[in-house]
Amino acid sequence: MTDPVARFIGQAQRSGIVAVCDHASNRVPDGIDLGVTRETMEKHVAWDIGAAGVTERLARSHGIAAMLAEVSRLVIDLHREEDSSGLIPTTSDGILVPGNIGAGRERRLADYHRPYHAAMESWLDEAQPGLILSIHSFTASLESAPTARPWEIGLLYNEDDRAARHAIRLFGELGITVGDNEPYSGKQLNATMNRHAEAHGRPYCAIEIRNDLIAHERGQARWAAIVADVAGRVKLAMESA
Repeated sequence: MTDPVARFIGQAQRSGIVAVCDHASNRVPDGIDLGVTRETMEKHVAWDIGAAGVTERLARSHGIAAMLAEVSRLVIDLHREEDSSGLIPTTSDGILVPGNIGAGRERRLADYHRPYHAAMESWLDEAQPGLILSIHSFTASLESAPTARPWEIGLLYNEDDRAARHAIRLFGELGITVGDNEPYSGKQLNATMNRHAEAHGRPYCAIEIRNDLIAHERGQARWAAIVADVAGRVKLAMESA
């Protein structure tokens, strides 16, 4: 299996800040036909629009080493547990994904999901970071359930809200509209951080940025700078607690 599941930018500093981006790519590997249009592959159902750009800028401009996924979540959602019903979606936000009906679950787990998480585990074990940033984006309104989502950024968490509490306060002090476990709850959707952060006692911020704010390079640069600043202050606050 030589198909890339992730790419890395920068050198992780021990006890420093690192960033991961599970939905960075809309790439469909050769040999997989999802049966959807090219237009669908540019939508939020295929990847987190703008999240890769923010994560890349965190690494290149702010010295925060990063790991970015290289497979579309319509192929397999790397931010789901192996037994999740949404692991290989047959529909997403009302869009049918016919190529996933009857798809070989074990093959995709072996080819993409397990190598991705094994690589992340090894990377984090070596770096022993002081703070993990999990970078995602969300759409302002789902097509299948068009309810406005007013937040500019959201902080998600499951049981460990140590870093999130500081981040919610600090983003709020900047005049940003912040969601506390919004637009959805980390109690239900926190698979990667449950596995690689909470299970090891590692502090983390699972960050959701509204994708219309980061769809273009200017917004990606702006939000990367904001996130990097807040992340640095979160880490300091936790170290001095």
